[in-house]
Amino acid sequence: MLTSLHFLLTYTCLYECDHCFLYCEPYSEGTFTIDQVEKALSQAVEAGISSIYIEGGEPFLYYPLMLEALRIAKKHKLLTGIVTDCYFALSERDAELWLKPIVEIGLDSLSVSDDVFHSEDVDNSPAKVAVKAALKLGMDVGTICIEKPISIPKINGEPGQPVVGGDVRFIGRAVDKLTQGLPRRHFESFDECPHEKLDEPERVHLDPFGNMFVCQGLSIGNIWKKPLKKIMDDYQPDRHPIIGPLLKGGPAELARQFGLPENENYVDHCHLCYLIRKKLIDRFPEYLCPKQVYGIKEE
Repeated sequence: MLTSLHFLLTYTCLYECDHCFLYCEPYSEGTFTIDQVEKALSQAVEAGISSIYIEGGEPFLYYPLMLEALRIAKKHKLLTGIVTDCYFALSERDAELWLKPIVEIGLDSLSVSDDVFHSEDVDNSPAKVAVKAALKLGMDVGTICIEKPISIPKINGEPGQPVVGGDVRFIGRAVDKLTQGLPRRHFESFDECPHEKLDEPERVHLDPFGNMFVCQGLSIGNIWKKPLKKIMDDYQPDRHPIIGPLLKGGPAELARQFGLPENENYVDHCHLCYLIRKKLIDRFPEYLCPKQVYGIKEE
């Protein structure tokens, strides 16, 4: 049952992180208007959603919009969270200045990105400064730390077979920036989707263009064309051209039906799935969108 909606408030971000799912950058297009936020939240309540997260890109770049979105969500009695890279936390005092209005609105959870992708100075990162300020303000705050992928010996299974360590998912910019030199496996071994509940999603992401994602860039409908509740009521995953094969046999089945994007070996499930989807983007534009999430610039 769908219970959580994650707003991609904007695709714009100050950074161009190598691991970014969505290929975000300072020039990325797409930001919610306040009218769109109101409509989306109304649809979410009608569909029985109980919690929302506001993410990006970087939502703090549109601070007044983010605050108003939180106020509206609270009027609907929704649990609320924010994910941020904390670029604004130049000092604890500055961080408190930015965070205090959010506390007053009643934010339930703050998640901060704190890793080498967001700050080279991991000991004195903006996220660590923001965490100190958040704790002073009594906020519920957690840290998201993504490790760079490395090649490590495999402990279990066949001896001597390397695996990939770290928390990066190989979709978006990570495919272009972080896969080089990593060990790969035969595509037939990727026979399931290990990360998402594609048959009965409990959370989805919503972007400013109305796309509703079960995985970044994999849409099951557009709420500007069809209400969220109707999308979920009509959802038939087996009939979705991408999700159907994934449920049947993972990215390997997707490859069998549509062909391999490159060779027979890939870093992980996401790597293979993403490259197949990118290959099919013009064939299924309604389901594989927007192009910028796949690193493709619109002409």
